[in-house]
Amino acid sequence: GERYVPPPRKLNAGVSFGAEHFAETSYYFEGGLRKVRPYYFDFRTYCKGRWVGRSLLHVFGTEFRAQPLAYYRAAARAGRLRLNEEPVRDLDIVLKNNDFLRNTVHRHEPPVTAQPIRILAEDEDVVVVDKPSSLPVHPCGRFRHNTVIFILGKEHGLRELHTLHRLDRMTSGVLMFAKTAAVSKRIDEQVRQRQLEKEYICRVVGEFPEHEVVCEEPILVVSYKVGVCRVDPKGKPCQTLFQRLSYNGSTSVVRCLPRTGRTHQIRVHLQFLGHPIVNDPIYNMEAWGPDRGKGGKIGKTDEELLKALVEEHRSKQSLEVLGIGEEDLNSSGESKDCGNSGDCTKSAEADPVNGDSCPAEDEKDPERGVKDPERNDVAACLLSSDTNLEMLDRGKELSLCGNQEGQTWEKGWEEKDPLCVECRTSRRDPSPKELVMFLHALRYKGADFEYCSSMPDWAMEDWKE
Repeated sequence: GERYVPPPRKLNAGVSFGAEHFAETSYYFEGGLRKVRPYYFDFRTYCKGRWVGRSLLHVFGTEFRAQPLAYYRAAARAGRLRLNEEPVRDLDIVLKNNDFLRNTVHRHEPPVTAQPIRILAEDEDVVVVDKPSSLPVHPCGRFRHNTVIFILGKEHGLRELHTLHRLDRMTSGVLMFAKTAAVSKRIDEQVRQRQLEKEYICRVVGEFPEHEVVCEEPILVVSYKVGVCRVDPKGKPCQTLFQRLSYNGSTSVVRCLPRTGRTHQIRVHLQFLGHPIVNDPIYNMEAWGPDRGKGGKIGKTDEELLKALVEEHRSKQSLEVLGIGEEDLNSSGESKDCGNSGDCTKSAEADPVNGDSCPAEDEKDPERGVKDPERNDVAACLLSSDTNLEMLDRGKELSLCGNQEGQTWEKGWEEKDPLCVECRTSRRDPSPKELVMFLHALRYKGADFEYCSSMPDWAMEDWKE
């Protein structure tokens, strides 16, 4: 008579997504952007130790505050919350060890550039691509289908790839994947022995010195949520070599050779030197002060800096350029270090309500932040009306979406979901220009391989804005 609880799924060394994942939704192209049609998705998690003996209502109210409690009550009434595969009817239910929670959400992904992923080389061991700016490497944060891994799987039939290195979402250029665990292990050994050489190209503000510049300032992560770092004596040691290639009278093209692989290393070092990347959406912003963080002079606490950065993008309606939305700022706590190289923010905890994907943690939530009372009031207002709840009661077949059997709900994707606040939110699309940052991975070299991409247009000597 004991309840059977299946063991947690084992994770493969490779990032493995199959046809059922790719069929969750589809792409469409508009205004130079690649967009994902909104889709229904299940987030799943086992009960955390600290949740044992607490009610679902208490857990939602204290840890998962991206949505108001009115949302969770409506979600339970709609049958979207399931505990041990049984619909949750009462949020006062007390959680037990190994309880399995599934939450069905209506998911919206930010748009990315419509620029295609170009395959530079492919053989039985590796595939090397030229990654466009604005694309995350793998599912992470709010991105799942608008990622390199998913696009390669859906459009090129390349699956079960092993990530050898990562590029920041806004960085373009050479990106290499292994096709087998053996190849991945071999190249990882080269990484450990520091046999890999990376070369980047960027366009920075002002006249960069003609002589070689070496920057060895330690870097500290300020926020994993927003993805912000700064130079700080308490940070991790790192080293970057810079060499100017050209100067057009207002901006310089610079070659960058990072000797270590810290998060946002090149961008932070260039900012410290007083030559931030021309269109860097984080490190070339007014929020850093009149000198834009030159010499590490900011004049703000970390909290004040983050608030100023978010407000600056919010005023420009460009939060999407940071890869975050209002809902990402409306949850509790700052996430922990995932050890990733700036492409994603992995958390130690899964969010069964708004959790997001990350390869090392399967379907995890990396984003938890400050509750926004104003937005929650709006959401509560939208969800508290009798009309909406009646709609949910009448449309349970829509709310459950068939996800229990891995099926997708494709019919009527353009319809508004009665529980989804995002469906009622009007957002300005970023322009394709806003989704390009002038930092490009030009070359990736190992003991027995070397791959290069072509110079981007903005790196030409005579280029001007």
